[in-house]
Amino acid sequence: MPTRILRRSDLDDRRNSNRLPIERDVRYKVLLGRGATQVGLGKTVNISSGGVLFTTESMLPEGERVELAVSWPAQLNNTLPLKFVAMGRLVRCESNMAAIAIERYEFKTQGSNGL
Repeated sequence: MPTRILRRSDLDDRRNSNRLPIERDVRYKVLLGRGATQVGLGKTVNISSGGVLFTTESMLPEGERVELAVSWPAQLNNTLPLKFVAMGRLVRCESNMAAIAIERYEFKTQGSNGL
């Protein structure tokens, strides 16, 4: 059996799930220590079963827990707007973008005030 040579690009691009290029409005809340939070608005760049890449208003602190609320394109019973709410950890942070690893999620109905 021939030996397969691993390239750095093979390691850098290894993913557990496919990313879907979905752009939706997002509200994020970073849960900092001692009850402090950092909140902001952005847009999703892509979503997979394991994570979400989204734009941010400012640099977020990597490793912190975060809650995302994403406006979902589907409606409940074709009448009630939904939001996708995910909790996870910030695993990648850049100046205006961040990625979370999803730990748990749920779908909720959107209130009259949106996200």
